[in-house]
Amino acid sequence: VQLQAFGGGLVQAGGSLRLSCGASGGIFRTYGMGWFRQAPAKEREFVAAISWSGAMSYYSDSVKGRFTISRDNAKSTVYLDMNSLKPEDTAAYYCAAGMAYGSTRSNEYNYWGQGTLVTVSS
Repeated sequence: VQLQAFGGGLVQAGGSLRLSCGASGGIFRTYGMGWFRQAPAKEREFVAAISWSGAMSYYSDSVKGRFTISRDNAKSTVYLDMNSLKPEDTAAYYCAAGMAYGSTRSNEYNYWGQGTLVTVSS
């Protein structure tokens, strides 16, 4: 499975962005999908995940209520809608495909896309 994330950019604090991640080369609807992020000099951390059907979703405490993960299996795409962005959200964001019910653990994802950079200015 090949994943390509896009939609990052520079935004002011309080603003919004939508990240997208397109998949190819596999049966997208069988995979749980996740978003992770890595800020400079920090370890990669979980952001959000969604099950294969979209029925279940999971969020880190730091983004709960501000970010929404969704997917369109017909388009083989997963989205991350980010609202009320804060400077501490600045990071490279990565999408990943793994176990069907989704996971908060990075080691349960088999496929990773390249990062897309989100910069939130204060």
